[in-house]
Amino acid sequence: MFFGGAAGGGKSDALLMVALQYVLFPDYAALLLRRTYADLSLPGALMDRAYDWLSPTDAKPVDGGRSWQFPSGATLTFGYLENEKDRFRYLSSEFQFVGFDELTQFSETQYLYLNSRLRRLEGSDIPIRMCSASNPGGIGHEWVKARFIEGDLPFIPSLLDDNPYIDKKAYEEALAKLDPVTREQLRHGNWDIGIKGELFDRTWFPVIERRFTPHARRVRYWDLAATEQKGSNDPDWTVGLLLAEERGQYCVEDVVRIRRNPGDVEAVILQTAQLDGPSVAIRMEQEPGSSGKILIDHYSRSVLRGYDFRGVKSTGSKVGRARPVSAAASQGNICIASAPWAGDLLTELELFPQAGVHDDQVDALSGAFAELASAKVPNVRWI
Repeated sequence: MFFGGAAGGGKSDALLMVALQYVLFPDYAALLLRRTYADLSLPGALMDRAYDWLSPTDAKPVDGGRSWQFPSGATLTFGYLENEKDRFRYLSSEFQFVGFDELTQFSETQYLYLNSRLRRLEGSDIPIRMCSASNPGGIGHEWVKARFIEGDLPFIPSLLDDNPYIDKKAYEEALAKLDPVTREQLRHGNWDIGIKGELFDRTWFPVIERRFTPHARRVRYWDLAATEQKGSNDPDWTVGLLLAEERGQYCVEDVVRIRRNPGDVEAVILQTAQLDGPSVAIRMEQEPGSSGKILIDHYSRSVLRGYDFRGVKSTGSKVGRARPVSAAASQGNICIASAPWAGDLLTELELFPQAGVHDDQVDALSGAFAELASAKVPNVRWI
């Protein structure tokens, strides 16, 4: 079941109510998810609401309110799936209820995997339920729309006008300050309106099941982020995009996205190089000034020694660097491997260059394409 649409319709309250519906039954286990832990713990968010509702009862908070234990033995747990691999945190878990708050912030892969964690004992009277709530927009907009809005699964729309407890006038004033597209999505729950950039259309990129042959030229291009994620901030990502070229055709074969401190980033870049192998060239955007030179020198001497590695000075605007990629893609010359990260990449491409939208994957693709298209990456020699 999917509930929502416009902002202010009471989605989070509804999810929490549904999650608590069977806590009087022994061994009942419920899980409520947001994309990040910060989303869960903000004032007024799910964990905060649960504390207000449950602290006067016999339920006991565990681990600072990250879960609640009920006298029956039932549990309510709050979790997050910031990265694709986070779904494996629930590999051995069993739940009778899983709820996604702001479902469009998740990938379809994460949603389907958590669906596999739903089970119950034979003869149990507790129903197995997967419930979600969200506004339009976000990285999962298209798959959520296809599954619930256009599909045949239960969808219960809600609007600001349906909630008699909210200060409608104040909320309307806040929504009026947003851009027209976001305002239409949040005020009226419009799933048909969307933001598109000027350079890319997701339909230009065929999705293939297999990588190119071992004889293809390949480059892993890294675009480093300057800021580590802390709390609820939303910094850029460090992105390493693997692009292959064979007979004039290009394929994005892998994308690594991380938000870590510099030491962890170095470890991931080295590990990725080891997995790619010595035949894959490695390039990294070199920031202007002496600090950029020092960083490239450090990676060359200490991190990626022995690999085909060098820094690349960026010239021109991000849009200008992306235009050759756009031209090639519009002719159907760039495909994308079928993988969990593909949806996020396509969404970022289609939104580029909208203000406030991350463009790290686009930058990495532009850099990798420039290296391969200009023949700066040599052909692989096979002996």
